[in-house]
Amino acid sequence: MTNTVIQAAISRDSGEPLADQIVRAVAARIDDKHLRAGARMPSIRQFAGAHGVSPFTVVASYDRLVAQGYLESRRGAGFFVRERSSLNTGLQARLAPGPAEAPAEAPKLDVVWLIRNLFRQAPGQASSAAGVLPAEWLDGPGIAGALRAIGRQPGAMLLNYGNPYGYLPLRQQLQRKLAELEIEARPEQIVTTVGATQALDLVARELCRPGDTVFVDDPAWFLMFGSFAALGLKVVGIPRLADGPDLAQLAAMASLHKPRLYVVNSVLHNPSSTSLSAAKAFQVLRIAEEHGITIVEDDIYCDLHPGQAAQPATRMAPLDQLRRVIYLGGFSKSLAANLRVGFIAASPELAQRLADRKMLGTLTTSDLGERVVYKILSEGVYRKHLERIRARLDGARPQAIRRVEALGLRLESLPTAGMFLWVDAGRDTSVLAAQAMEQGLLLAPGSLFSPSQLPSTRMRLNVAAFEDARLWDFLASLPS
Repeated sequence: MTNTVIQAAISRDSGEPLADQIVRAVAARIDDKHLRAGARMPSIRQFAGAHGVSPFTVVASYDRLVAQGYLESRRGAGFFVRERSSLNTGLQARLAPGPAEAPAEAPKLDVVWLIRNLFRQAPGQASSAAGVLPAEWLDGPGIAGALRAIGRQPGAMLLNYGNPYGYLPLRQQLQRKLAELEIEARPEQIVTTVGATQALDLVARELCRPGDTVFVDDPAWFLMFGSFAALGLKVVGIPRLADGPDLAQLAAMASLHKPRLYVVNSVLHNPSSTSLSAAKAFQVLRIAEEHGITIVEDDIYCDLHPGQAAQPATRMAPLDQLRRVIYLGGFSKSLAANLRVGFIAASPELAQRLADRKMLGTLTTSDLGERVVYKILSEGVYRKHLERIRARLDGARPQAIRRVEALGLRLESLPTAGMFLWVDAGRDTSVLAAQAMEQGLLLAPGSLFSPSQLPSTRMRLNVAAFEDARLWDFLASLPS
C-alpha cells in the first residue's frame, strides 16, 4: 500500500470521522486494482503509526472493510485484501451504464405505484400524498430521549424475545387509554402488532378463508385492498357518506354477500376526515348482528381527534365492548411511523388466537419500540404533544380549505379535525397524478381509494403539507 496516497485522503479538518475517511480511501484503492486480492494489509500498529491515527480507529476501519467485503481477517496472520466476488462484479455491472433502451411504458398508477413513490422521497419530506405528518411536526427529541433512556437499561432486558402478546407495561398503559374511550379491555385482551397493517393482516388471516368477502368503506385506506386480495378475499366497497356508511347499501350488500368482516374508520375516516354519527353507529351494529358480520374498527387516527366533548364522534367498540367489534390502534400518525407499534383489542378468546397466529408469523414483535412508546405514554408528555399537533392542524386546515376553494376545487364536507381533505378536482385525478409526477410532485388520486379502482375526480390532500409551493403552482396551472 502506498502510505502517501492514504495519508493524502485523510483530513482532520473535514469534520468527517477518520474511520469513514480510511474506509473510503482503502476501498477506492481496492476498487481501482491498486491493491490486489491476497495482498497483506499493514498491521494495526503499523497503519496507526504511519498515518498518525489511534489503533482503535484502525480496528474500526478494518472491521468495516471486512463487513463490506473488501478485506478478510485471518486469525493470527492479519488482514488481507479479499477476492472480489462475482456478486460484487454483477452488482457493478448492473450499476454501470448500458446501451440505450426503448422508452419504458408509462407506469401504471396503482397502490404499489403510490407507496413506492412515497418511499422514494427524502426521509421526513412532507408530501400532499402522504398519510403521515411532516417530521418537524413530531417530537423527534422526545423519542431520541426515550431511546437513550431504554439503552441505559440492563442489557439482558434488551436481548431476549418479547412477550407474544406484547410488552406488558405498554398493554397496561393501553388498558388505561382504552378506558378513557369507555372501552373495557384487560391486558390479556390486547395484542401488540407491527403497526395497523399487521393488525389487519392478523385479523383477516384468523377470521377469513380464501373466497370470503370483506366489506370496506368506499373510499378507504388503499393498502388493505391489495393485502386482502393477496389472501384470496373478495373486497367489496360500501359507499361512505359524511356521517358514516350508506346504511341502505350496507344492508342490501350484507344480504347479498354475507361478509365475514367490515373494516371501518369510525373517527377521522381516511381519506375524508369525517366521523361516524351515533345514529349510524347503532344501525351498523344492528346490521352486523343480523348478518353475523365482525366489525373491525380501525382507529389509527384516534389521537388526532380532540375528543367527544369538543366534537361529536362515535366509536362502535364502546357500544359493543369487544363482543362483535375488534378495535385497532397505533402510534404511527402521532409519534413516529418508524416505531411501527400498533395493537389489537378483542375478546379474550380471540386475543389469544391472534397472539398465537402472531407467534406463527413473527414469534413476537420487538419490544424495543414498544418500550419507547410506553415510556412516552407513561411520562405524561404525550398529551401535550397531541395538543400541539391538533393546534397546528387546526391552524393549517382553514387556510388549506380556502386555498383549495379559491382554485375552484370542491369539498363535499368540511372536516373540523384530522389531516386530510377529500377534494373533487372535476377531472380524472389519475391523469393529474401522472402530470404532477412529471414535475416531481406526488399526488394521491381518488381511484386508489376505491376497491373498484375506477377513474375518479377525487384526490386526497394532506393539510400538513400545504406549505409546498410546487403543489399550489401545479393546481393553479390547471385549466378551469
